[in-house]
Amino acid sequence: MRKPRDYDSELKALADKAKAIKERRVRQLGELVAATGADALDADLLAGALLDAVASKDAATREGWRKAGAAFFRSKQRKPAPRSEQQPEGALPLDGGAASH
Repeated sequence: MRKPRDYDSELKALADKAKAIKERRVRQLGELVAATGADALDADLLAGALLDAVASKDAATREGWRKAGAAFFRSKQRKPAPRSEQQPEGALPLDGGAASH
């Protein structure tokens, strides 16, 4: 005879795994913010820039951001750009892009 499955313990294990994945994702996001140097930005500015990036529908701008991000991950040192170069073509303006809406 087949052993009955313990659905409760399987669901708990899946929930625990999902929680661990979410925690790892949040930790990695924090590490990414620090690695890019964005941790030096004001939290309101960073949140505004991210919201503008999410809302952006301009394919060229998004592609510019994607290329810059890919180059960041390909670099071995992963150092943030010097302050004078931190806003390459396609980057969000310092005001968070509020005037462009």
